[in-house]
Amino acid sequence: QVQLVESGGGLVQPGGSLRLSCAASGSIDTIKAMGWYRQAPGQQRELVALISGRSTNYADSVKGRFTISRDNAKNTVYLQMNSLKPEDTAVYYCNGVWNGVTMWGWGQGTQVTVSS
Repeated sequence: QVQLVESGGGLVQPGGSLRLSCAASGSIDTIKAMGWYRQAPGQQRELVALISGRSTNYADSVKGRFTISRDNAKNTVYLQMNSLKPEDTAVYYCNGVWNGVTMWGWGQGTQVTVSS
C-alpha cells in the first residue's frame, strides 16, 4: 500500500499562485495515471487534474489555470495553481488512478484557502 503525503497548501489572495506536491512512499514509475482531487466543505471530492502518460486533463473549472506534472524519479506529483479564485478553496489530495478508480487510501491532504 502506497502512502501519500500532500504539501504546499496555504492561505493566498485571489489571483495568487501555489504549487502543491504529493510524495508517494513507493515507486509511481509504473503507475500510468495520477490525479489531483479536491474537497470543499459540504461537497463531494472531485477530480481536478489527471496526468496519464504524457497526456493531461483538467476539470473545466481549473482549465488554463492549473498544471499537473510528475517526477517519477522523486515519486512526486505536482499541481501548479495560478490565478487562484475563492472557489478553489478546498483540501487537495492526490492518488493513483486505474480505470477511473483511485488506487490507494487517501493522504491527509493539504488545505488551500483563497481569500482576501
